[in-house]
Amino acid sequence: MSINSAMAAGVSGLVANSSALAAISDNIANVNTVGYKRNQVDFASIVTTQAVPGRYSAGGVSGVTRQLVSQQGTVQAAASSTDIAISGDGFFVVTNKGAGLTNTDQRLFTRAGSFTVDADGYLVNDAGLYLQGWPVSSTGAYTVDPSDLTSMQPINVKALGTAVAPTSNVAVNATLDKRTATSAAYATYNVATKSMTDYASTGSTVTGTQPDFTMQMSVIDSAGGTHKIAMSFLKTGTANQWAAEIYAVPASDVNSAAGAPAGQIASGIVGFNSDGSIDLTAAGATTLFGAAGSPTKLVLAASSAATQPQWAAGQGIAGQTITLDLTKVSQIAATSALNSITSDGASAGNVISVQVGQDGGVSAVFDNSQIRKIAEIGLATFPNANGLKAVNGNAYTISRDAGSMVAKAPGIGGAGKIAPSSVEASTVDLSSEFTGLITTQKAYSASSKIITTADQMLDELIQMKR
Repeated sequence: MSINSAMAAGVSGLVANSSALAAISDNIANVNTVGYKRNQVDFASIVTTQAVPGRYSAGGVSGVTRQLVSQQGTVQAAASSTDIAISGDGFFVVTNKGAGLTNTDQRLFTRAGSFTVDADGYLVNDAGLYLQGWPVSSTGAYTVDPSDLTSMQPINVKALGTAVAPTSNVAVNATLDKRTATSAAYATYNVATKSMTDYASTGSTVTGTQPDFTMQMSVIDSAGGTHKIAMSFLKTGTANQWAAEIYAVPASDVNSAAGAPAGQIASGIVGFNSDGSIDLTAAGATTLFGAAGSPTKLVLAASSAATQPQWAAGQGIAGQTITLDLTKVSQIAATSALNSITSDGASAGNVISVQVGQDGGVSAVFDNSQIRKIAEIGLATFPNANGLKAVNGNAYTISRDAGSMVAKAPGIGGAGKIAPSSVEASTVDLSSEFTGLITTQKAYSASSKIITTADQMLDELIQMKR
C-alpha cells in the first residue's frame, strides 16, 4: 500500500538523518583533536519495484558513512620539538605498549603526532600510543622493510646511557717569537736522552732540556676521560727551525714507544717560511708530521706494540688517532703565545632533549653538545586510506578495503614529509558542520512530518467504515 510505503520512507529518513547527526556530532566534538579526520554521511535513494502501474510505492533513503581519512589537515606550528606532523600521504606506525612489544602485538596507524617523552623514555602521543621507528646503528644506517612492521621498534630516548665522543681533531693557533736566540741548552739537547719531555728543575737539579715555549691542550679518550697533551718548542741553530716534542702530562697517561722518554708521543722539526707561515716540508719535519705537507697524526694505539705510543695499559682505553692541525702556527717578531685551540670530542653527557628532523630522523641531544641519531620514523601508506577501520585513540587498523600497506621513509616513494615542531589540525570546518546541523535537523523534522501525515491518512481510511 502506498501509504505504508510512505511511512516506511519517513522512517528511513529519520534513521539516515540520525546517522548524519551522529557524524556531525563527532566532528564538532573533535574539532580540536590533533590529526582528526572528519566523517560524513552521504544519502542514497532506495527504489522499490513499481508492481502496479499508476501506483507509486516509496522506497526511502539510506545513509552511507564516508571516512575522509586521506584529507590533509592544516599543519600548524607547535612549541614542542617532539610534536610532528605529516605533510602528504602516510601514517605514523604506533602500538598500545612500549616495553615488551612482541611481533604478535597489534600495529595501529595514526596522523596524531602530538608526541611527548614518557617516564620510561618512550615517545607516546596524547592517546597513549607509542611511536615506532627503524633503529639506527652506530654508523647511522637503518634498514627499511616495506612490508614487515615488526622491524620497527618503539622509540626510546632514555635507554642510551651517556654519550662520549673521543677527540679526533685539534687545531692550534699560536705564534713563536722569531727573535728567540738559540739557547745554550740546545747544544746538549737530545730527543732521546735529554728531551724537553723529561725537563724538570728541582733546586740545583735539572733534568732534560728546558724548552723555549710550551703550550698545552686537552683531549678526550674513548671512555670520556680528559687528558693533557703538551707541545714544547726549542729554537735550533738553523734559521726558521724549531725542535718540537709532543708528550702526555703526566707521562703516566701513555706508554711511549721503545727507547723514547716516558710520556713522549712524537718529536721532530717545525720549520717556517720567510713570511712566517709554517713549512710542513722542512727537513726533519716528516718525523713529526708523519708525511710531508700533512698534519700531525697522534696515533695512540690500543695494542701493546712498542713501535708507537698508546694509552696506559692499566686504563683500558681504546686507541685513537688525533689529527693535530698546526697550519695556523706562525713565526713572527712578537712574544710567543698560544692564541687559541679548537678541538672536537666530548666527555660523558646525558640526554637533555629530543629533536626530529625533516627526514624523519629522531636524535637525542646530550648536555655535552653531542647529538646522536637513534631512530628513523617510518610512514605506512595505503592505496585507499579512506578504507581503513577507525579505532579508539584517533587511530586506524588495516582493512581489506584499504589495500596492502607499504612502509616507507618520509619523502620517499610518495610518502609525505615530516614537519618537525608541528601538528596536523583536524579537518573539521565548524561553519560547514553547523550548516549541516541545521539542514539535518530540518530533514529529520520533515521525515517525521511524513509519518504524521501518513498516520492521518490511515485514520481517514479507518473512519470510512463508520
